Amino acid sequence: MEARSERKEGVLVFFINGRLDAFGAQQLDEWIKGALHDDDKELVLDLSGTTYLSSGGLRTFNMLKKEMKRRNGRFALAAVGEYPKKVLDMAGFSTILEIFPTTDAAVDDIRKKRRNPTLFNEIFYKKIEEEGISLTIEPGWMTSPPVLRITGDLSKVLHAKLTEADIKTRKFSEITYSLGLGALGADKKDAMLLLGEMITLYGSMVWLPTDGNNTPDFLTPLDAEADVPVYTGYNVTLDGPFNEYLALSVEEGKSVSIADIYRMIFAGARDRGIKSYKGVVAVAIWGVIDGLASSGIKKAPVAGTGLPGTATIMDPAISGEWMASDTGMSYKGDTLVSFGFGIDLAASITGFQPEDLDALYYANPASRAASKATYLHNHGVVFRGVPFDASLDLNTQVKKIVNDATFVDMRHLLDSTRLRRAKIGVAYIQEIVREP
Repeated sequence: MEARSERKEGVLVFFINGRLDAFGAQQLDEWIKGALHDDDKELVLDLSGTTYLSSGGLRTFNMLKKEMKRRNGRFALAAVGEYPKKVLDMAGFSTILEIFPTTDAAVDDIRKKRRNPTLFNEIFYKKIEEEGISLTIEPGWMTSPPVLRITGDLSKVLHAKLTEADIKTRKFSEITYSLGLGALGADKKDAMLLLGEMITLYGSMVWLPTDGNNTPDFLTPLDAEADVPVYTGYNVTLDGPFNEYLALSVEEGKSVSIADIYRMIFAGARDRGIKSYKGVVAVAIWGVIDGLASSGIKKAPVAGTGLPGTATIMDPAISGEWMASDTGMSYKGDTLVSFGFGIDLAASITGFQPEDLDALYYANPASRAASKATYLHNHGVVFRGVPFDASLDLNTQVKKIVNDATFVDMRHLLDSTRLRRAKIGVAYIQEIVREP
């Protein structure tokens, strides 16, 4: 059996040729799993080239119908031949599956009846718009002023001067959204030699150990108060709520970089005269990847690693020894959950001390997409098989994803990483606190 796929009007269509028997059904199942993106909600199978259908194919149809229902979408068959139609009738599937005479008819019906779960918000809430890109603004919470809390010394990380005395411990219960350099281990000595990029999301820690295997690890404790500390040489934690939520949508076939998302957030805050906007934001994202560009530290930046003089691990001449970068734009169609922060250099940032801003940011030579008007720092986790729905609550979904979804990867995000859909939480930072 052979099959090819394409997207029509946002609908994933598979054209199947050959016998859809037990073996063919297994093949089709794998092909569709590989082609389905996390924001796909509609699937059509064109059976014009299918001459045979058995119970194996029927089981696959039933599974696909359930999967599309889970995604609040639709599954349909099109151009069903004489023998497959007899099998569908005999098994009672003709009454439970949508069947259309042609693929074009199926796609047209899906397009006309497609529901937009965020339509209310799009009509009644304000938007930040550019050509082909829209950020619909939903109100957040103002229960307390958002604060960024910094643990550790970024300068010691960059100059590879961390000692055991610089390694701090944090409880899982203390860090809802954070990023930095961290590790898990039996004690400080065990952990500090493996310090790598880390992110925490609602009590789960994901990190990239510097053990040479380039494979992220994670831990989600059932009891966040349990005596299993996070060891960190540098950590930035959001303390407080998101003031606004943004629903990102783009025209079909387009996507937007993280750098441009931040740029639109900054410009939107300035243009709307947000009183609480002081030029620094913390941002959490649940979105669908169009291409992920990343980097990751390869060696723990501890004292005694031989870094010469005043050099830093980000110096272009030696950064390749310390940092691994991948600009190949991977994981298209998978789910991204990220946390980070940005500094808007076009805004008045006089409300923050320069040394506090310096404690947040470093120039990553691999982030060529970064604007000279912004400083960005973001870490993200890749998951798979998570249906995207911008009408759902961001924080509730992040909790659900980190506990239930299939974990794929974790990286430091380069600013050129691109998304095509997203739900975004934005906190307008009022204070930066450096903890001892």
